[in-house]
Amino acid sequence: MNTPHYGSGPVVWSGIIAATCLLLFVFQKMLWLVVPFLLALILYYMLYPPVQRLVYRGMSRDAASSVVTLGFLALIGIGFTLMLPWLASQLADGQASIERYMQGGLKLLERSLHMLEAKWALLANAQVADTVVQRLGNLGGHFTEYIEPLAMGIAAWMPSLLLAPFLVFFFLRDGQRFKRFLGSAVPNAFFERTLYLLHEVDRTARAYFQGLIELTVLDTFTLAAGLWFMGFPGALALGFICAVLAWLPYIGSILGGLLVVLVAATDFPDTPAMAYWAVMLFIVVRLLDDFVYMPLTIGKSLHMHPLVTVIMIFVGGAVAGVPGLMLVLPVLGVVMVIGATIGEVVTDPRLLARHRHARGLRQQQASVDLA
Repeated sequence: MNTPHYGSGPVVWSGIIAATCLLLFVFQKMLWLVVPFLLALILYYMLYPPVQRLVYRGMSRDAASSVVTLGFLALIGIGFTLMLPWLASQLADGQASIERYMQGGLKLLERSLHMLEAKWALLANAQVADTVVQRLGNLGGHFTEYIEPLAMGIAAWMPSLLLAPFLVFFFLRDGQRFKRFLGSAVPNAFFERTLYLLHEVDRTARAYFQGLIELTVLDTFTLAAGLWFMGFPGALALGFICAVLAWLPYIGSILGGLLVVLVAATDFPDTPAMAYWAVMLFIVVRLLDDFVYMPLTIGKSLHMHPLVTVIMIFVGGAVAGVPGLMLVLPVLGVVMVIGATIGEVVTDPRLLARHRHARGLRQQQASVDLA
């Protein structure tokens, strides 16, 4: 006899969407903890494979977690020490560099608008180029006033980011113990479903963050190869920065494209075509992301309908702003697994009957000597 399948209905999906929005609203209020927690999850799924290899070779999980975490921190420390002179030189003239790139972008925009005015008399009569450049120039003059508060805000976030390696170590060491702790609190009738739920939550989060890392690597090398072929200085660093910015859906790609255009306009002032080719490169990479990279990395793991994904991205931005854009997909993926599993449990009469029967047996056993 075939066992009927009890899937998620509209009520369960309404609860999933409502829970996702509520979590995004709460997470927005405690970003000081959410950001290092997300960073720790990314590092956890990066460092988990070497920990598993050491465990398979006979090392205890505690020792393997300590060795891998200390090795990772040592690599980070060596890399930071090697980059410290370059970072010091960049910070020394950071404000001057920002102003130079802003001026380069304004000159490119002015040149492009004058080219458009030469072709359309309507734009020339409206003096669009002079008006836009003047207003943006005034805005750029005030922009430098916000550099120091921005730097102070970043410095204020640094202590909370130091929580990430601390969290990673305990995720690696005590993750299995935490799963057993959760499983021990579940009634026996739901134990199999609970194991499935924990496995699926871990699989969904692992697939998302590992897919995000793979997507970042693919974007970095694709952008770096294109920028290197065009002759951009520091192509690999630019590609990596733009790939990390792309973690923010839509907004991150726009910011990355704007950054490369500013670099092209400043470093190649006599070749405006470089900026246009950079825009074309970003369009090509965006198409590769949507149709090749995303389906091969993140898309194949979350099993979300494209319509749900797009709508929830806009909902996440409306509920929690920019943090919501970044958090909505992993939060929705985990809540979707939890909600679907709970929906299957509460609509499965066989599981509920087993739970009622087991509870009756426990009550009968507890009162057997009272008769």
